Amino acid sequence: MRLPGRRDARDRGSITLMLLALFVALIALAGIVIDGGAKLDQAENANAIAQEAARAGAGMVNQATAYASGTFTVDPGQAVAAARQYLANNGYDPADGYTATVTPVGNDSIRVTVTVTGHTKVLSIIGINRMTSTGTATASLVTGVTGPGR
Repeated sequence: MRLPGRRDARDRGSITLMLLALFVALIALAGIVIDGGAKLDQAENANAIAQEAARAGAGMVNQATAYASGTFTVDPGQAVAAARQYLANNGYDPADGYTATVTPVGNDSIRVTVTVTGHTKVLSIIGINRMTSTGTATASLVTGVTGPGR
């Protein structure tokens, strides 16, 4: 029979094991919150970069076609070069974790896909060292005036 206030020898150290398990769970939860927030920020950044680069490229009008026929189209070579130049001028370098692909789409659009790779802060404790986010944007050349008629 066990007397009140006396502990069984088998119970010794069980609280330590429980605290260790809770500590690991707490660290994992903190990693999800901290690095998850950083991942959301990184994804938003990738989308914003892709949008701006696509806008820079979509404004490159094929002047020869415009003068010859009055039709405005995007010059694919100039559009790709302008988007890449935007990325280079603003410091989006592969050495810093930024990669991009720029492709013309039809006669009046350009698509930019930006991939950003960053290091984790807390999840690296459990072996997740990097996180990658991708943003894609397509911008089209718009000509003319639109709006309600007067």
